[in-house]
Order: sequence, then structure tokens, then C-alpha cells
Amino acid sequence: MSEKTPDNLNPNIHMLWPTPILRKKYPQHEEVNPPLVKLFYEHRRRHEKDHGPVYSSSDDLLVHYDDVALNQLFQFISDSVLEIASAMNGELWKRSRSKKMNMNVVGAWFQIQNGLGFHETHNHGNCSWSGVYYVQVDEEKERENHPQLGVMNGLTRFYGHHIDIIGGGYMDSGNLYLQSTSFDSKPEEGTLCVFPSH
Repeated sequence: MSEKTPDNLNPNIHMLWPTPILRKKYPQHEEVNPPLVKLFYEHRRRHEKDHGPVYSSSDDLLVHYDDVALNQLFQFISDSVLEIASAMNGELWKRSRSKKMNMNVVGAWFQIQNGLGFHETHNHGNCSWSGVYYVQVDEEKERENHPQLGVMNGLTRFYGHHIDIIGGGYMDSGNLYLQSTSFDSKPEEGTLCVFPSH
């Protein structure tokens, strides 16, 4: 496991097992997102049987569409996954006997929120990296004025691994840093968030 030590940290302290999250804006999102919105709404129109709070496509989206905008987006996503995976694994990959790397997208789908919909804490067990790309988001004030969710509406929340072990544990000023248990990725059109699938 590679150790990462921030410049301002005591060199005797080792920051082990970090959780990297990449958040970046797709430079071509303004040209790619509008045709994606059209494609996704048309797909929903053809496949949705009833109007529930969330529409989710099947996870084989790339099998069904050879679409220019979708292909452009997934090139950006693939490049971004390689960016974060290389940053985290670069030293280990250098020592690997195999110099050939393959990346496969094992699932790709979209969701349209039709009202009040959200996911509980979960992981994606069939891959090493996952991501969320925001194609279309309500204006910020409208999004944050949701009657039940408020400012939480649309967020992607990540929980730290330590959340399971601090419940009921001793807390004081000495381990205050452990009380920060989550990170919220704010929904912004054209923003990609890539994270470890666990």
C-alpha cells in the first residue's frame, strides 16, 4: 500500500489507506449534455411503464446506443478513471510483470429523478471504480427548495470507512477528526465524480 503524507504533516505520521475521489468538469459538457438529455428522455418515453419517483435505465446502456455524444462522454469518463487509477496505482503498476492494461466498462446506466428518489448506502461489487456524471440539474435555488430534502436534494454522499467503528466509541477533542464521517458531491451539470467502488 502506498503511503501519502501531506507536506504540512509530521513526517513520522503515516496517512494510510486514503480514499481518493476525483471530481472534475467535462470541458465539452455544454455541447454533449443537450443531446444526452434528448436521448435519455426518449429512452424513458419508450421504456417506462409507470411514472415512479425515479426512472433507471438498464445497466447495458452502451450496448444499445452507438451515439456520438454518449461515446464522447465515455471517452472522458474512461480517461478520468485512468487518471485516478494511475495516480493511486502508478508505483505498483511499474513493478507489475504485465505491462498491458485493459479497462472495461461493466455497467452504464442513467437515472431521471421524477420527484422524491434516493439511494441508501451501497457499494458496487463487480468493479474497482465507479462514477456519477451529472447531465442535467435544476437551478440551484429550485433544487435546494425541495420540500423534503432541501439542500440535500441531488447530492451524492460518501461515508468514511470508519463510520461503522465510531458508533458508540469514545469521542473527545483528541479524536475530533473522526467525527467528520461524510463528503457531499454537489450536483453540477458537466461534473464527473469517480470513486472506489467499495
